[in-house]
Amino acid sequence: MDTYDLLVVGSANADLVIGVDRRPAAGETVLGSDLAVHPGGKGANQAVAAARLGARTALLARVGDDAHGRLLLESLRAAGVGTAGVMTGGAPTGVALITVDPAGDNSIVVSPGANTRLTPGDVTDAGALLAAARVVSLQLEIPPATVAAAVRAARAAGTRVVLNPSPPAPLPAAVLAACDPLVANEHEARFLLRGHAAAAASEPEAWASALLERGPRSVVVTLGAGGALVAGRDGEALRVPSPPVEAVDTTGAGDAFTGALAWRLAAGDGLEEAVRFAVRVGAAAVTRAGAQESFPAAEEVPAP
Repeated sequence: MDTYDLLVVGSANADLVIGVDRRPAAGETVLGSDLAVHPGGKGANQAVAAARLGARTALLARVGDDAHGRLLLESLRAAGVGTAGVMTGGAPTGVALITVDPAGDNSIVVSPGANTRLTPGDVTDAGALLAAARVVSLQLEIPPATVAAAVRAARAAGTRVVLNPSPPAPLPAAVLAACDPLVANEHEARFLLRGHAAAAASEPEAWASALLERGPRSVVVTLGAGGALVAGRDGEALRVPSPPVEAVDTTGAGDAFTGALAWRLAAGDGLEEAVRFAVRVGAAAVTRAGAQESFPAAEEVPAP
């Protein structure tokens, strides 16, 4: 079997996107733009982002035997993502309902569909894929037991684990201990720190320090336009600024960041160097509409 820089284990969704002047309040109806359908899902997004940059990437996921599933497979293959691990059928393809306001900020509701059918047994069956990857990247749009199974398999194979706890959910100690890094935004960090004094802090350095106490080998806190913060057990936290850009749509920017980060770690970069690159990739992604459509090729990434 071919070796891969990166195996992404995660979700594949069709993104149904509507632009709005403002998001509706409870019980309120607002008019929006024409509906646009884009390939998405955190797993597929990360895989496409890395492949666009030049990574040898594969995806382990499930889609439905439907038009949305075919759209996703076409998008993955067009980006150069290996799809031998993408299984079809059993439930409709997952769908994300996304509203985007004029500032480029979004709100998302996900119907997981076939993503919930990705099982620990599927991970076992894909053992050769896991063993062939230098880094495994995970998110939480698939069942928790499947995430845990993928982490166990990665550790058994000596493969580095990158995990983005999105949408946020409790993580077992064994999963946290494998993360190198755990990649979380403010909302995800505060969720994981519920009950800890650091959850009420305003500084990401406090969140990172408290998250490291929970067991990850390293932590990256993404800060949107503020860039990211890198923290490991053997040094002080470091802020990495983002280049200034005009944001059009932030959908998928975090996935572009994580996919780029995981690839650079697989290529041998240190964590700080990988984050510096990933911040520039995320900045480029917000300058265009959509998720996968906005991800830059290597030559489109802003210079340091």
